[in-house]
Amino acid sequence: MAAVNLSTMAILLGLSVVLFQIYGLAKPEAYAAAVRKFPRSLPWGYALMLLATVWFLYNLSQESISDFASFKNVLVAGFAAVGIGACIYVRDFLAVRGLAVVLLLLAKLMVDSGRPYLPDTDWVLVIQAWAYVMVFFGMWLTISPWRLRDFIEWSTASERRIKMICGIRMTFGLCVVVLGATVFRSVKHLGG
Repeated sequence: MAAVNLSTMAILLGLSVVLFQIYGLAKPEAYAAAVRKFPRSLPWGYALMLLATVWFLYNLSQESISDFASFKNVLVAGFAAVGIGACIYVRDFLAVRGLAVVLLLLAKLMVDSGRPYLPDTDWVLVIQAWAYVMVFFGMWLTISPWRLRDFIEWSTASERRIKMICGIRMTFGLCVVVLGATVFRSVKHLGG
């Protein structure tokens, strides 16, 4: 996927973090019940895995590496089969596996979108660091998807813990929104 406007991306990502945390702060018990169901949710698993498959195939179709040009169609078919096959044969923690791949793809988009702005502002490193944290967790959850279930159980063990963690994430999301609306909007690089 081509790089997107850094300001817009930061605002959208920050708002998505903030909105989810508002739910956790307002209704901690309902929030806990909802997120505890996520790791084994088949509807979320199908949606995320199919989103990840389509997004990955789009990225692959945009590649212009001549070494792979002769068998690009075979690669596309193979990766499509892997994505669809995961939905059929790897249903255990499918939502976590789909989320892991989406995190990796989103991190790539974040790094690609921020890279041209690195010479203009050091604040881009916030987005880049966040992306690399997502890469780490994407790989970790791919290898051991049950870890997300364990983390969710720990993080939702009490209402106080839910509110503390949601508050921290909400603060981070608001900071990213502010960066997108101010610093990244004022930087004019490559038509950005």
